[in-house]
Parts: sequence; structure tokens; C-alpha cells
Amino acid sequence: MGDVPADIRDRLAIALDVDDLVLALRFARQLRPYFGVAKIGLELYTAAGPEAVGALASLGYLTFLDLKMHDIPTTVGRAGRVLGALGVNMVTMHAHGGVAMLQAGVEGLREGASRAGADEPWSLAITVLTSDADAPPHIMPKRVLLAAEAGCTGIVCAAADLKDAHAYAPRLKRVVPGIRMAGTDTHDQARAATPAAALSNGADLLVIGRAVTQADDPVAAAEALVGELVAV
Repeated sequence: MGDVPADIRDRLAIALDVDDLVLALRFARQLRPYFGVAKIGLELYTAAGPEAVGALASLGYLTFLDLKMHDIPTTVGRAGRVLGALGVNMVTMHAHGGVAMLQAGVEGLREGASRAGADEPWSLAITVLTSDADAPPHIMPKRVLLAAEAGCTGIVCAAADLKDAHAYAPRLKRVVPGIRMAGTDTHDQARAATPAAALSNGADLLVIGRAVTQADDPVAAAEALVGELVAV
């Protein structure tokens, strides 16, 4: 894995938000020295399904399945059993779905993983999307508490919410998307943050996508990203 410290690489997830598994794997191979986690979003999972999970795991990545499940508890629980059996390492659900839905997802993931002899995935509750600039201030704390009550492993939140989230539920892992290098395009992320700021505020995992995958030179962008973190 070159000269990238493992404690940094393992806290970086590359978001492979493409609809082509061949392209996703090309990025994954190029960027493996810099990222320990591969995020499979709805776009890639719709295009390639469980094959994407196995292919990325075979490259040495932890797999982060970002499907943002949100349905009735029975449906989410059953889907969780299927996903847990795939051997994925992390799965997202919308906290807006409520405690019963989140609990069903947590239990489904645990049961599926157990049946398959796999490790239980992180169950991650999405609090407020980083593209949402209009969420009322009380929403984030309420959803953090829902995640804690439901037994989730962690939450997905904006960097600006990290310290408050820790105060409400200190045991929860904190995953932060919307990461951008200073001075670069934030695209549709209303609450973006630099990688150094997010880590210094207590993020456990940073999700980086377009800042690297849409750069003119993705490898150079990844090197700059890691260089900023090593220097902190």
C-alpha cells in the first residue's frame, strides 16, 4: 500500500458513484493505495448488484453499501438479512424511518451475517443529507438519538454536526460525506468540509467521491488528499 499510513487509509472511503462496474473497478485499482473502504451507492448497485460487492472485496476493500434503506420495518429487516449475508461491511438506512425501522434493519443485518458466517456490518443511520441546507436545527439531534435507541453502529452526518452528534451519542461511529479540498467545487453539497477539518472534529470515516473521481488526475487528487491529512 505504499507510504500511506494505515490509520489514514482505513478512514477513507472512495465513493464509486458510477453505473459501470468496469469503470468502478478501474478507479478502485488505481486508488487502492489511498483508500481502505469502497462505497457502492444506489447507481452502481442498480447496475451491477451483489457482483460489485464481491469484486471490490477481492481487491482488499471493506465494502460500504450506501442504499439508504427507508421502508416499512418488515421490508427493511428482510432486505437487511440479504445484505448481511453478502458479507458487506457497512450499510446505510434513513433515520427518518424511525426506531422500529432502524431496529429491523440492525437485526436483519445481524441475522444475515450470522447465517453466512460473516462479521456483522456497521448499521449506519443517515441523519441529514449533506445536500440539505434547509433542515431545521432540531432534526439532527433527534435522528442521532433515534439511531442510538435502535442500536445502530453509527451515523452519517455533515462535518459541522460532528461535535453535537458526539455529545448526544458518544458511542456511535461518525461517517462524513461531502468532503472537498479547500478551494474546489462543492457540486451539490451544501455543507461540504475539508478532510482535515472533518477528521479534527472527530470523524471516524470520510467519504470522498467526485473530488477524486472527477479530477483530471484522480491519483494526484488522492495523493493531495492524503498529503493534507498526513500533515495534520
